[in-house]
Amino acid sequence: MKPAFASIPAGLYALTAGAFGIGVTEFVIMGILLEVSLDLGVSIPAAGLLISGYALGVVVGAPVMTVLTGRWPRKTALLALMVIFTLGNAACALAPNYGTLMVARVITAFAHGTFFGVGSIVATGLVAPDKKASAIAIMFTGLTVANILGVPFGTWLGQALGWRATFWAVTVVGVLALVVLGRYVPRDQAAPEVSDWRNDLRVLARGPVLIGLLTTVLGFGGTFTVFTYIAPILTQVSGFAESAVSPILLVFGAGLVAGNLIGGRLADRHLARAVLGTLLILAAVMGLMAFAIHDRILAIVFVGLLGAAAFATVPPLQMWVLSKAEGAGQSLASSFNIGAFNLGNAIGAWLGGFTLDHGLGLGDLPWIAALVPLAATATALLGLRLAQQPSHAMADIEAVAHSSKC
Repeated sequence: MKPAFASIPAGLYALTAGAFGIGVTEFVIMGILLEVSLDLGVSIPAAGLLISGYALGVVVGAPVMTVLTGRWPRKTALLALMVIFTLGNAACALAPNYGTLMVARVITAFAHGTFFGVGSIVATGLVAPDKKASAIAIMFTGLTVANILGVPFGTWLGQALGWRATFWAVTVVGVLALVVLGRYVPRDQAAPEVSDWRNDLRVLARGPVLIGLLTTVLGFGGTFTVFTYIAPILTQVSGFAESAVSPILLVFGAGLVAGNLIGGRLADRHLARAVLGTLLILAAVMGLMAFAIHDRILAIVFVGLLGAAAFATVPPLQMWVLSKAEGAGQSLASSFNIGAFNLGNAIGAWLGGFTLDHGLGLGDLPWIAALVPLAATATALLGLRLAQQPSHAMADIEAVAHSSKC
């Protein structure tokens, strides 16, 4: 009997390689936040806004780049996006000041949403229908492996040689990912489906899609309320030395891999239950983490649990939005949902900074964060209830969405 991974198409591994490169540049900034803050002469909350800026770049870039590349072959679009990503990271390494670094981060982020949006469609087309969520999970494993290998290494490199060395290393990763994508992602078997982006936006205006996007924003928002400030939490609350941050991030990365793959399998079995269950587990982990971070051993355990719980939500949430969109609108809906993840990241990073700026401490961030996935759970329940009564309630939601565009 062949192992499960033996039947995975090479193209799916290539998408995973691209996701790895993007994952490193998205998450490594957390590990070098202190170095960036000191070198550029800005506060820790201001440095944290580099995360929000990247996330907002994804939110804006996802629909823009999806529309611009909508008629391109999907492989061509993926390669072009990886070029933008690579050049953007080189610009980050060369940035002379905080403002320039922020702009470079935003430019880099423009590639992010559409890469994962288009990549999700390509991934699901490479496998059997009952393995689609697992295929998305495998691609997103690139993000999780980035946290196991790329982020700890990038953190160590930034601490040893300066944060600019980290971005140069990510630039090299981008070049390698570009080569792998060019070699192994299959060419489109048919001409790309020509669609009008206005019709695709009408798909996004459907009530179930809107509720799915809002659930994603809230579901992932709480994660970055904590993770944005994980280095200061570990050093100033848990009492670890700065040198211990990088090894502890390995535990977080291991949790990401496990949670991501488990979330994909759960979503293949029962999508709605997977969405609700993973959101509730994430809220519970965050709530308990508020107590755990005051003990070193428990702090390490809950860093791993946070990673597992956070990324267990990703395949269900991505697959849920895809299931609500149909036809050509799937590509735009998929990209918008990646934007929704990152809008949640931006809100979470902002919420963490707001909490710190208004009297609460680093130790309060986990329980504040726990409120966000609880709100996502309520939103998902609302969506399920409205799905059972589509004739009036969903029509009202779609009418509001349509009127807001007029």
